[in-house]
Amino acid sequence: MRHVGDPIAAVVAETYEAARDAAEAVVLDIDELPAVIDMKKAVAPDAPLVHEDIGSNLCYDWGFVEENKAAVDAAFEKADHVTTLELVNNRLIPNAMEPRVAVGDYARATGDHTLYTTSQNPHVIRLLMGAFVLGIPEHKLRVVAPDVGGGFGSKIFHYAEEAFVTFAAKALNRPVKWTCQRSESFVSDAHGRDHVTKIQLALDKDGHFQALRTETYANMGAYLSTFAPSVPTWLHGTLMAGNYRTPLIYVNVKAVFTNTVPVDAYRGAGRPEATYQLERVIDKAAREMGIDPLEIRRKNFVTEFPYQTPVAVVYDTGDYNATMDKLVEIADLAGFEARRAESAKNGLLRGLGVNCYIEACGIAPSHLVGQLGARAGLYESATVRVNATGSISVMTGSHSHGQGHETSFAQVVADMIGIPEDMVEIVHGDTANSPMGMGTYGSRSLAVGGSAMVKATEKIIAKARKIAAHLLEASDADIELKDGKFSVAGTDKSVDWAGVTLAAYVPHNYPLEDLEPGLEEISFYDPSNFTYPAGAYACEVEVDPETGRVRIDRFAAADDFGNIVNPMIVTGQVHGGIGQGVGQALLEGAVYDDNGQLLSGSYMDYAMPRADDLPNYVVDHSCQTPCTHNPLGVKGCGEAGAIGSPPAVVNAVIDALNRGGHKVAHIDMPLSPARVWAAMQG
Repeated sequence: MRHVGDPIAAVVAETYEAARDAAEAVVLDIDELPAVIDMKKAVAPDAPLVHEDIGSNLCYDWGFVEENKAAVDAAFEKADHVTTLELVNNRLIPNAMEPRVAVGDYARATGDHTLYTTSQNPHVIRLLMGAFVLGIPEHKLRVVAPDVGGGFGSKIFHYAEEAFVTFAAKALNRPVKWTCQRSESFVSDAHGRDHVTKIQLALDKDGHFQALRTETYANMGAYLSTFAPSVPTWLHGTLMAGNYRTPLIYVNVKAVFTNTVPVDAYRGAGRPEATYQLERVIDKAAREMGIDPLEIRRKNFVTEFPYQTPVAVVYDTGDYNATMDKLVEIADLAGFEARRAESAKNGLLRGLGVNCYIEACGIAPSHLVGQLGARAGLYESATVRVNATGSISVMTGSHSHGQGHETSFAQVVADMIGIPEDMVEIVHGDTANSPMGMGTYGSRSLAVGGSAMVKATEKIIAKARKIAAHLLEASDADIELKDGKFSVAGTDKSVDWAGVTLAAYVPHNYPLEDLEPGLEEISFYDPSNFTYPAGAYACEVEVDPETGRVRIDRFAAADDFGNIVNPMIVTGQVHGGIGQGVGQALLEGAVYDDNGQLLSGSYMDYAMPRADDLPNYVVDHSCQTPCTHNPLGVKGCGEAGAIGSPPAVVNAVIDALNRGGHKVAHIDMPLSPARVWAAMQG
């Protein structure tokens, strides 16, 4: 047992109450060992070992890009100004609306296993559990992820309870169910973030960025969770260029084992950590050099695309000045001084925080993530099945747990054909009826999963056009599809969608020599690059100098998500992300004592944001530079709010304190009243 909550035994009973009583009757013979919680102490020579067989608590020491290191160091030696900042990206506990549940079933007559689980990733759960844990052939293992009450990353991973109920169902020849209580989820489900970083920015005398270097300690917890090693490396280091033309960058990450819950992907996964470091050190540099925070960002923006960053990735498109211009407008930055004066009349300190972000979404292509160390294909799949009467079932490898796929995916397919959206059914979450897919995370659903649907639907339309051409006695090159009707160009001859689909399945008049009957196609889509949403955020806060309490008064977000399919869904995603980012900035933080006990183990001690902690947001996504390498031109929106909001909030608080005469360079998140008040006292 290496952390509090590490499962060591399981009890199966007829009722939940009986199982709990039996579990409490289990007698454990435990020798208590010293715990190590602090990452820097964990890598000391005399530190207690989390895994004695490894001989060290250092999981890896990763330098990126290694060939840049000497040039980066030289640039710092020659720089006119160097800004240094040490900061913590606080450990978070993901709190989906519903905790995890797993039900195992076994059919002795056929040897088929079925797992019902609240997962974002049913196909990958089947692969990992079947092949590497229980040794069950994939054709004998079905994983069903039905309606799932949220995930935010914590339900991507394969957990021990899923394997146990699957194993126990066969052993007992009975369905076996496990339900997680909220207090259990605090110590069983993967946590997020938990980085300690020193970041340095080298600038010339005019504020142009010359070089950037960071050293980060990243907590892995007691074990490596599914994607844990990639989060502080390839999902973080590759984004350290941000929106800026920084010619030289070197990132070092030391991953450390500690006696805590494993840490893995949580909404944004690496990109919030990168953005927070970068935008905080830029803000500090602007204050040190006496440059306006907007000006220092504008003079360093990437303005020509495609742009090859010094950290491997290539931004295909963007317009960061446009999103900044839109932010200035919607946030009414011109009226800030008047609002600050009004706050001062009420004895409050008002501050303005701005920041920019860019993220890599889609988490693909497979060949790139393979080069970066991920042992997974990160394509997406779709099967489009047209029924004889014209209705459509779309089976997708993506998974919906609150993103609105049933709406936006149906819109995409219906718009391509010109039929009502209620004729399109979206089927997901069941490995028995959807093609192998990679699930939903990393804002990849529409950019990758939606693109697979587009590709499959294009095949459907191409075949349907041939059928229509035969029915209309024309060349398929002359057939046009508009508003659900196939027409011969330049004539009034036409056949509607239902007429073509019926002909496909009742082939009395059908080009049999050219085509098979039926109308069903599958596509696997593997994009050529990540997508790169970007944006600019502004936050205004009021700080009570008597208590240190922070109140967010205004918040504005200007995002570039490429083409927009459903504006309402996009706005909702941004709202939710900002709520989580504000929670990290002001309220949330997992706390362990020196013995490895989680002190913030319930909602009594772990502060989640409530409605009155959040302002009315002003959200805009009218700045659209379409992605150049997927057929929809979309970029992804699900994580943006959680990435862009923490530095905006912290920058605003630091600005308020400095405007009020308190020379405070930094306060670590969460910015509780006690921390803010203490900082004001010096």
